[in-house]
Amino acid sequence: MDAPENRHLGQQGNSESRRSMVVCGVIGVAVMAAVDEIVFHQILGWHHFYDRSTSGVGLMSDGLLHTAELLALIAGFFLYADLRRSRTLAPAYAWAGFFLGLGIFQVFDGIVDHKLLRLHQIRYGVDITPYDWAWNIGGLVLVVTGLLLGLRARRSGRTGSAV
Repeated sequence: MDAPENRHLGQQGNSESRRSMVVCGVIGVAVMAAVDEIVFHQILGWHHFYDRSTSGVGLMSDGLLHTAELLALIAGFFLYADLRRSRTLAPAYAWAGFFLGLGIFQVFDGIVDHKLLRLHQIRYGVDITPYDWAWNIGGLVLVVTGLLLGLRARRSGRTGSAV
């Protein structure tokens, strides 16, 4: 059995594991949105979040994406700090959630934003097939990593809190 300060049995341990995973999943989504925004929208200038209008609308859509990403990051870190303060953070599940968040954002962006809604493409003026494959496979690798970390945490019974 865990030390007295780490006694989390039954439903309470599952709830803490789930909360750690969700909180860090939010952080993962926000971090990947930031990477996308900074690298592909700003540094490389390949696209805006919404490319089906004027450049001004595209820039505004990038600003709205950046605002949402920052709000998610701030909220995620406040919730993470609360998990740490209350000593209920389950680190193995937190890492799983972080990688799931990274991958879910990327796969959602690649399939829903790029292909279904056609808000933007990764690049314009080139054959986008290799870019699409790289983007979506990269996202799937992150999702699988998160799933494997979550399964490993579950099998090892790591629902205890971090000190």
